[in-house]
Amino acid sequence: MRKIMAFRDWDFGVLIQLVKQIARLALLFGLALVSAIAFSGCDLSQFTTAAAKDTSRIVFSSLGDPKTFNPALSQEYPNIFLYTFEGALTLDGETGEIIPALAESWEISDDGLTYAFTLKEGLKWSDGEPLTSDDVVFTFRDVIFNEAIPSTSRDAFRIGQSGALPAIEKIDERRYQFVLPEPFAPFLLNSGSGILPAHVLAESVNTLDGEGNPEFLSKWTTGTPPEEIVTNGPYKLKQYIAGQRVIFEKNPYYWQQDAQGNQQPYVEELIWQVIESTDNQLLQFRSGGLDTIGVAPDEFALMKRETERGNFTIYNGGPNLGTTFVSFNLNKASRNGQPLVDPVKSKWFNSVAFRQAVSYGIDRQTMINNIYQGLGEPQTSPLPVQSPFYASPAEGIPAYDYDPDQARQLLEQDGFQYNELGQLLDADGNRVRFTLITNSGNKIRESIGAQIKQDLAKIGIQVDFQPISFNALVTKLSDSLDWEAHIIGFTAGLEPNGGATVWLLDGSLHAFNQQALVGQEPLEGWEAADWEKQIANIYIQAAQEIDLEKRGELYFESQRLAQEYLPFIYLVNPLNLGAMRNTIENINYSGIVRPFDLWNVTELMVSE
Repeated sequence: MRKIMAFRDWDFGVLIQLVKQIARLALLFGLALVSAIAFSGCDLSQFTTAAAKDTSRIVFSSLGDPKTFNPALSQEYPNIFLYTFEGALTLDGETGEIIPALAESWEISDDGLTYAFTLKEGLKWSDGEPLTSDDVVFTFRDVIFNEAIPSTSRDAFRIGQSGALPAIEKIDERRYQFVLPEPFAPFLLNSGSGILPAHVLAESVNTLDGEGNPEFLSKWTTGTPPEEIVTNGPYKLKQYIAGQRVIFEKNPYYWQQDAQGNQQPYVEELIWQVIESTDNQLLQFRSGGLDTIGVAPDEFALMKRETERGNFTIYNGGPNLGTTFVSFNLNKASRNGQPLVDPVKSKWFNSVAFRQAVSYGIDRQTMINNIYQGLGEPQTSPLPVQSPFYASPAEGIPAYDYDPDQARQLLEQDGFQYNELGQLLDADGNRVRFTLITNSGNKIRESIGAQIKQDLAKIGIQVDFQPISFNALVTKLSDSLDWEAHIIGFTAGLEPNGGATVWLLDGSLHAFNQQALVGQEPLEGWEAADWEKQIANIYIQAAQEIDLEKRGELYFESQRLAQEYLPFIYLVNPLNLGAMRNTIENINYSGIVRPFDLWNVTELMVSE
């Protein structure tokens, strides 16, 4: 039996995204930040009035625009909801401990089936309306648990083989409780999903549009005036200019106060700049236009030399929690009679030997040396190394060291062949060639794609590498499903069940073999492989298992299967590095809770 280290309740999760909208094992298409040099929209003077010159603010950035202002429908990271919505509890970014947010306290019954919460007294929404247990019941019963709404959060609440959902009931204005059909180890963490305002959104859930879908699905789009978005987090929306920025301002009714009774947060505004290039992000930070950025490994040496001149500090959060991988579209389904993937290519992609050969054909060490400047290690698991359930190659998890000869041997044994030019052909003589996409502007991923193109050419495979916009990538992966291979990543946490939305067969982020989501055109002929079903069943069983050692054995097997069958070909696990201006006070950079730099935004202050 594998030895699983003991840990406290708080170790059941560090997926702050799952705490706030649970899918947050949701797609992580990377950080990118801004450049005033690239376009005038990055110049803060463009929107700073004379009256606002003394307004305290922190400026950061993202690779693309937000796709929605509705937290229940979000499938992206980063997102605005990190700063605008809260749930009953959250995570301490320093210790990972579950701590109160909107809740004052909670109790768990001896049989582990009833979780009773008491909200803090006097909670209000950003419009001044009371926040009560009615809002909590509405959020879970009418939105998250509503099968007519494609909320990624729902996957994290499915219990047992039947996928049953908990029941929730109001006790009084401040108290509510969940009743579970059976014990569910990750439930406490998951119950911290962000709460939605019933007085604003309930009517849209109960009203159907012309296609028979709840109007909620089109509620709070990015076209909604910011003042109509009612929040409960430390900030509310003030302004959104597509392609340029999102401005957040303090929520005047936010509950948190410091020991002296001063309302938090202290910083009056947050500015999220929209920039589609990490090169421009670096330029903007170096020129003083940004207060915080993630530091890519290839930028570390330059940034380290500039810490004094630029008045900033580089923080090391340890190994990154997320994953970076190549994935092939294994979906054999059709839509309106048209296959999602060319059947010829689908046959290649669904060959385990083909995927293993590709993995052997990728030179990860060169990738680490050249792209990551030595600041990383080969990645072999969907779980971060900090998780007590992480299993390494030393424990028997399959690994794929660079071995092009082994790759060629696997391909030939699988019926592939080489022509006189060294080009790989399938058994029917078709040239093996596919399109690999990623999000443009992410310099690391663009460099990875370029190297993979070169690496796989050495084993006869032609890769057409095509970076596309962030939003176009999200649409392909979550809606149209018409892609062949991609390079992206997922967020992750210490609690493996955060990945349920990825590994369950009907999970909304089951990206390598996605089913149609609510409101999308249905698929014909969708099917799952046996190993795929095994992993899904393991995630169901492990969530039911309270014993840590037994949970560890189950998650070990899920990692082994993932590495043997390679739905995701994991690449490199870099260090989590971030730079923050020294003018920001009370920084407590986190290596385990997102957003790593601003997780304690309510405590941050800005000095001159």
